[in-house]
Amino acid sequence: MSDSPEEREDDPNAAMMVELRARADTLERQLTELQRQTESRLVRAELKAEAIRAGMIDLDGLRLVDLPGLKLNEQGEVEGAAALMQALRKGKPWLFASAPQASSSLANAPPAQPPKQKLATEMTEAEYRIARAAVLKHRP
Repeated sequence: MSDSPEEREDDPNAAMMVELRARADTLERQLTELQRQTESRLVRAELKAEAIRAGMIDLDGLRLVDLPGLKLNEQGEVEGAAALMQALRKGKPWLFASAPQASSSLANAPPAQPPKQKLATEMTEAEYRIARAAVLKHRP
């Protein structure tokens, strides 16, 4: 038996191997593309988090950053993100609040005020009758 091209084309195993190789190549390309997209999304998410920590007012300012030049380190953080935000703050200060925002607010809650009862002189005739009936109902 010789292995001429005509015989290989007629061999069902050879045809199946060619088809499997083509599928494997397609799947490998798809996997590579998905990995690239996933890393790009992670870089954007980490960069957004760093921008918020740095006090960026509008995250649309991140469009000015060269994303393909950024890489994730082994901990899943963008390498040099803090330095990048500092450089962006110097170059485009209007994108940032005057001072970096802390992750928790130091603002105090408004003071509690007891509910103010409506005076009889502020009530309408109908409101006065209802309020008077409620008071008399609970009277011993």
